[in-house]
Amino acid sequence: MITGTVSTDREAVLKLTMLNSQGQEHEYVTVVDTGYNGTLTLPPREITALGLRWHRHGHALLADGSDAMFGVYTGIVIWDGQPITITVDEMDAQPLVGMSLMYGYELLLPILDGSTFTLKRTLNP
Repeated sequence: MITGTVSTDREAVLKLTMLNSQGQEHEYVTVVDTGYNGTLTLPPREITALGLRWHRHGHALLADGSDAMFGVYTGIVIWDGQPITITVDEMDAQPLVGMSLMYGYELLLPILDGSTFTLKRTLNP
């Protein structure tokens, strides 16, 4: 099970650990974004610091209607206690956790300042 907290800004905040290219751990404060169907976003400086490997170009239509082009990288995240390889979208903004990373989990999210939310693996993703 994975836990996070709801901030006073009404954001579901989740701490994630990424491994850099040498296997060292780096912790990031991320925001759960159910409107983002990708896996994870990180700012360019963090992608460089982690030494993530280039994968491809990406394209998305943002909530404000604008088009975005971005780099897509591969990296390793510790998810539910296990290292998994994921794609990371490059965005110069707050790191976001998307629906693809949470796929196969149930999100129980009480919307109260300071509350704890949980992501629990489902039996049949």
